Amino acid sequence: MTGGTECVGENESIRQAARKMADLGVGVLPICGEDDRLKGMLTDRDIVIKAVAEGMDLETTTAGRFAQGEPVTIGADDSVDELVRTMTEHQVKRLPVIDGHRLIGMVTEADVATHAPQEKVIDLVTKVYANG
Repeated sequence: MTGGTECVGENESIRQAARKMADLGVGVLPICGEDDRLKGMLTDRDIVIKAVAEGMDLETTTAGRFAQGEPVTIGADDSVDELVRTMTEHQVKRLPVIDGHRLIGMVTEADVATHAPQEKVIDLVTKVYANG
């Protein structure tokens, strides 16, 4: 897990989110609410495909607009088995780690590849990448 994960606030503009991604060298940011709860995930693809391509105003469109549904997360005390199951079930390559409702970090496929037993890595890779 990578701790100290930065969020984009639900009321921050898409332009601010893109700038934060560029500064951090990342392609995804958790969207955090005013109530300190995780609202969703914003990807660089969301910004390009859903905002830029659709002609949204990058200064007035907020990150919160892209927080749809219940975010897929993993608990701080969850096992590697649960982590891999969640990633494969939801076909995601990164998961926010929460403690209660507070975001405390992110787990990526690289974390799994580096720290999990080989059979878990193979399971993750074959299931997440099987569909493209």
